[in-house]
Amino acid sequence: MERKIAVKVLHLNAGNETGGGMHHILSLLHHLNHERYMLGVLEKKEMYHRAKDLGIKTVYFPHRIKTSILLLKNMQKFIKEKGIKIVHSHGPRANVYANILQRLTSIHWVVTVHSDPRKDFLGKGFYGEILSRLNINTLKNADNIITISDPLQAYVTEIGVPASKVTCTYNGIDFHKKPTQYYTRDMFGLTDEHFVFLMVGRLEKIKGHILAFRSLAKLLGKHPNCHLLLVGDGTLKEELQRQASHLNISDHVHFLGYYDDVSPFYEIADVKLLTSLSESFPLVLLEAARSKLPVISTNVGSVSRLIPKQSLGWLIQPNEVQRLMNAMEQAYIFKKENKLQYMGNQLHNYAKEKFSLDNFAKNIAKVYEKSFKLKSSV
Repeated sequence: MERKIAVKVLHLNAGNETGGGMHHILSLLHHLNHERYMLGVLEKKEMYHRAKDLGIKTVYFPHRIKTSILLLKNMQKFIKEKGIKIVHSHGPRANVYANILQRLTSIHWVVTVHSDPRKDFLGKGFYGEILSRLNINTLKNADNIITISDPLQAYVTEIGVPASKVTCTYNGIDFHKKPTQYYTRDMFGLTDEHFVFLMVGRLEKIKGHILAFRSLAKLLGKHPNCHLLLVGDGTLKEELQRQASHLNISDHVHFLGYYDDVSPFYEIADVKLLTSLSESFPLVLLEAARSKLPVISTNVGSVSRLIPKQSLGWLIQPNEVQRLMNAMEQAYIFKKENKLQYMGNQLHNYAKEKFSLDNFAKNIAKVYEKSFKLKSSV
């Protein structure tokens, strides 16, 4: 029999995550053994405070500048004192530091690639290109890489990482979790007579909001009681507001800003809309499935794993305005025919079976076990 050894794991992140990446890491660590798994952050922001509230062992590595020898020494000292055997990094900045720590210590280095490294700094110009190249080159040195979509797995092997080092593990969430608070439509100037589309995500180019705007503008010509709720903030907010005005849909697009807990919004919407140009395996779609909310999404990343057939939702290609409008209109008609909720229930049942948080955590643990040829429990 193989010995069971309690390997200690440090998850490392820049700490400035606020979207799916943050929720991915926190939900995983909250589910795992708190004595063996801990979180290290380079920024003392929302992620740090959320982790503390969840009872996750969290360490903040203070520093004055982003590239600091003193910071590396402090991290190296912490790893030695705490007996850390695995550093599991998330994000370009954490990957660069973990790459160096791998050379300074005896750690085993695992990376989760959450998004396409070629698009992590989209719109950041030459500086963004340099950062992308640095991160991509860094990934090649990892002992093991976890991707959360099939296209990412293919890409990582294409850049030269041996297939034996790469594992695809889809996101999972706790399907038993309930919203901590509830909203009503009238809080946002809406009634039960309105058909409500919901988008949750950063207001950035990669999320493809303009596709939703153009499709909504077409749809309003037929069904003027449709509305779009945007939950999230970002650098394109003012530009998107101008675009909404240009398309004469400002009265139907609601910029709600950033919310710590987005789950109540799934309860007041009719359909979850995702129009991203690139994704891996979006947590927001799993959150919609948990709330039995039907989904219309661009066919990016591994979204088709969640929606493998038409009875579970709508898939369209990025930038296809007419096809998105058609899907939105069909959802509208389905509600009139009392078919929409049935689709949401079907999606919920399928996702609950395939993409639970427990399955996700066990798959991550298998990567650690494989690395050390040990049997460890979560």
